[in-house]
Amino acid sequence: MRELTARVELTVPSDVAFAIFTDEFGRWWPPEFSWSGAGQVTDMGILDGVLYELGPHNLQWDWGRVLAWERGRRFVFSWQIGPDRVPVPRAEDATEVEVTFDGSAVHVVHRGWERHGDAGEEYRTSFEEVWPYVLGRFAEYVGLRTSA
Repeated sequence: MRELTARVELTVPSDVAFAIFTDEFGRWWPPEFSWSGAGQVTDMGILDGVLYELGPHNLQWDWGRVLAWERGRRFVFSWQIGPDRVPVPRAEDATEVEVTFDGSAVHVVHRGWERHGDAGEEYRTSFEEVWPYVLGRFAEYVGLRTSA
């Protein structure tokens, strides 16, 4: 199954973009793309190799694992949310997101849709608008963050 790609150009160098993307993940990631949902998620971030969110009643959802971390250049993580929004416990059964930082460009490649069987293609299609939106929100946050 085809991988999904998206890209955004920023006005900051790759090391700054990487740091903001990873260190401030919970500040810019759109809360509507969380398990808890907008208005319910209270914290989100990357801690000890885990992408997590805190939702109602401080319930923690671990929805991804860091698979590669090359500071300033490349960040790869598992997307352990299935097409039916059910957790995918094992990273090797989940899709994989690779984010690369090259100059002022940020590239996303989301692959492994076939791991979801028959639901994979429809799940991939649903992300065709998600990643450009997410990267747009990231660029907006970077712009606000670096102009202050």
